[in-house]
Amino acid sequence: MTDRQKAVLKALVMAAGLAGAGLLLRAMGAAPGTEWADQYLLGKGASGFALFLLVGGALTAVGAPRQAVAFMGGYAYGAVLGSLLAVAATLLGAAASFYWARLVARGWAERRLAGGFGRRLRPVRDALAESPFGATLALRLLPLGNNLALNLLAGMAGIGAGPYLAASALGYLPQTLVFAFLGKGVRVDGVWQLAMAAGLFVVSVGIGFWLLRRARAARAMEG
Repeated sequence: MTDRQKAVLKALVMAAGLAGAGLLLRAMGAAPGTEWADQYLLGKGASGFALFLLVGGALTAVGAPRQAVAFMGGYAYGAVLGSLLAVAATLLGAAASFYWARLVARGWAERRLAGGFGRRLRPVRDALAESPFGATLALRLLPLGNNLALNLLAGMAGIGAGPYLAASALGYLPQTLVFAFLGKGVRVDGVWQLAMAAGLFVVSVGIGFWLLRRARAARAMEG
């Protein structure tokens, strides 16, 4: 089996697991954290939007999964508006951790890169420095890696904030839609939303792998 076939198979298995998790949550009639959304977000208008952005941004800034923020956005506001708010919140968190690494912890992070684990990250850092937009977009589209770790690495690498954050926003969108559809499907008992989530997941992963193979980051990830 070729690497591409393995990647496609992995994406299909993950998509099936995603749809299965959605069906399980729908059967349970609830999901972790939805009580908070029911109390503080639903029907609150602008104050709910602001709270969602602040809480989502703070959580992703310290390493909480961005998929959880997208799920909650979809649950509270629907797939479209929930996705837009979730991308905005995640981007706030990305900017906060990016600038923290650049302005406060750059020396600390560079010292950590001198170790064995750091040597494995240096090719990714170099790829980001060489192609900030393309490498970031490819890495954001894939369901692997760590959002916070990439923010810190990019901030430490000294790349331009504009290309990095723009590529992050674009790369966040497909998986954000996936988990927003999942959240919406759980709330309204929508099987088609769950199926849409699984399909979008496969497409976004396929695009991510295609971009990654074209970028220098591919060699870093495979090595």
